[in-house]
Amino acid sequence: MSNENQKPSQPKGLATKTDTTSPFLSEPLPQGAPQGQQQSLQHAATDSSVSGAIPKYNLPKGANTGNVGATTHFGYQTINSEEKAQKVAEVFHSVASKYDIMNDLMSFGIHRLWKRFAINMSGVRRGQHVLDIAGGTGDLAKVFSREVGPQGHVVLSDINESMLNVGRDRLIDAGCTNVDFVLANAETLEPFADNSFDLVTISFGLRNVTDKDAALEAMYRVLKPGGRLLILEFSKPVFEPFSKLYDLYSFTALPIMGKIVANDSESYKYLAESIRMHPDQRTLKGMMEHAGFQNCDYHNLTGGIVAVHRGFKL
Repeated sequence: MSNENQKPSQPKGLATKTDTTSPFLSEPLPQGAPQGQQQSLQHAATDSSVSGAIPKYNLPKGANTGNVGATTHFGYQTINSEEKAQKVAEVFHSVASKYDIMNDLMSFGIHRLWKRFAINMSGVRRGQHVLDIAGGTGDLAKVFSREVGPQGHVVLSDINESMLNVGRDRLIDAGCTNVDFVLANAETLEPFADNSFDLVTISFGLRNVTDKDAALEAMYRVLKPGGRLLILEFSKPVFEPFSKLYDLYSFTALPIMGKIVANDSESYKYLAESIRMHPDQRTLKGMMEHAGFQNCDYHNLTGGIVAVHRGFKL
């Protein structure tokens, strides 16, 4: 057998599928991408010999979508909008390895119930195609993989390479053979073709997006007619006394836990601030409607700390 007919060996821990085309993608991804759908997940740091250099990470094409000269919020800070994607990347590169542990500690495990409620609202069925945006460590994608079955398909997508690496390893270890992994920006969803998915989900990721309106429009674009968008996100508590207690917990306990467990208090300070800067339930519902979604509704969980938003592309 000639050398050109021999298949290259796969790196340990990666799935053996090597097809680089997909009905979900508007263009093929590079050869050798794990699972056939994953863009490069290697980050490029600045020269470490430069004192005080801040690591710079590879972001997917079109990630820095902010308009030059425009400003946005990074927590309570006002920054140039084109800088936000990089700053968010730095946060999640820092916490990726401890992300799941911190979720359990911060929510006392309740985040698992929130996600289960969202999955139950998704209406996901056997054979469907699902896109999980900002899917990180793969909690939802793992369940969707089982729910859609071998004839269905799930794409776990994230803008952050470190988070996507963790999710990829977890799902491959769990034997999820119907899942692909794609480094992509929620504001453009550029790798994905129009009308590709029956269900699009984003869980605790929308608040980190610079241009949320653009992201909602991109989600609408990639959904099939009749498809459903599901957003699980921190929101605004509906009871004022509870809100004050929640603020006290968020701005004192979270940074302390972040320092002890992840050796990073600043990232969890940003987490608390980003939640306060995110649109409330009614505002987000209006944004979804403006993007074209129909029959939009939301359901408050744990007194409005979290809300599940749902909309349809008719």
